[in-house]
Amino acid sequence: MYDYIAPGYDELYGEEQLKKLKIIAPIIKGKVLDLGAGTGIVAKNFPNVTSLDPSEEMLKFAPEPKIVGSAEHIPFSAGSFDTIVSLTALHHCDIDQVIKELKRMQPKNMGFSILKKSKKCKEIVEKLQKEFDMKLIEEEKDRILIKDTKS
Repeated sequence: MYDYIAPGYDELYGEEQLKKLKIIAPIIKGKVLDLGAGTGIVAKNFPNVTSLDPSEEMLKFAPEPKIVGSAEHIPFSAGSFDTIVSLTALHHCDIDQVIKELKRMQPKNMGFSILKKSKKCKEIVEKLQKEFDMKLIEEEKDRILIKDTKS
């Protein structure tokens, strides 16, 4: 589906994604990895962002650097990024495997938006809060989780 809507994704969802990004923005520091980056909205608004997404078509619209890949198998070594973010993508993932990868990566800061309509929303939020003691912010369509080490 995302390959098909890639050319019009920003027009359809860009404003909505920017609203979520503004909430997460204060924790975005240093080298950043965007999981499920799609068209690269985070990279279009912040420096030092690497976009990771399974859809090559979506990534065609993202600035460099960009990598085809998944949140379940992050192709970077531990400590490669200061911040890891994901806007409305983790409900497509195996959250247990994503958590293993986040623990391995050891980012200082994390910010995720989880689609409220997803059947997995409650499970994802509970697991991320339990593992990483993340602050919950309710947004119109998403639940936003933030971890900020302030360093």
